[in-house]
Amino acid sequence: MSPDPAPVSPPVTEAERAVIARQLGRPPRALVGVAHRCPCGQPDVVETAPRLEDGTPFPTLYYLTCPRATAAASRLESAGRMREWQDELATDAELAAGYRAAHESFLATRDSRDVLPTRASAGGMPDRVKCLHALAGHALAAGPGVNPIGDRAVAEMGEWWAAGPCARPSSSDPEDVR
Repeated sequence: MSPDPAPVSPPVTEAERAVIARQLGRPPRALVGVAHRCPCGQPDVVETAPRLEDGTPFPTLYYLTCPRATAAASRLESAGRMREWQDELATDAELAAGYRAAHESFLATRDSRDVLPTRASAGGMPDRVKCLHALAGHALAAGPGVNPIGDRAVAEMGEWWAAGPCARPSSSDPEDVR
């Protein structure tokens, strides 16, 4: 039996789009909605369409946007956590089963939006740990208990929001999104 797909993220507002563009340093591509909000209130994970505007497959679905969360995930990668968790997948059957279930959940959600010609999913699932940014994004969007490696990454990323919002509103924003 296939896992139930996650509900579709609410449509993104122009103010949210402006914050996300400032976070990324560029306009967002294939943006569908805000999949998770940082405790500061701003978007930190967006949902993207399974295809870019030109039809190119874009299998990531959830994307970290907060530069502080992205930096925290990068620090974990630099510290070797991907390699450690990858090694653990080979020896911990329960972790491997949970990670495979996360992959199936991710695919069910993505397939409910659009079926792509690839069964690849985020972050190397189900057999590899290759991008903690994607895995943390999935864990934040799906909620605790869905992606065990993503949950670990989020837990070890610390309180990236503690210094306040990462993207301050500009004078041209239609509204403040905090």
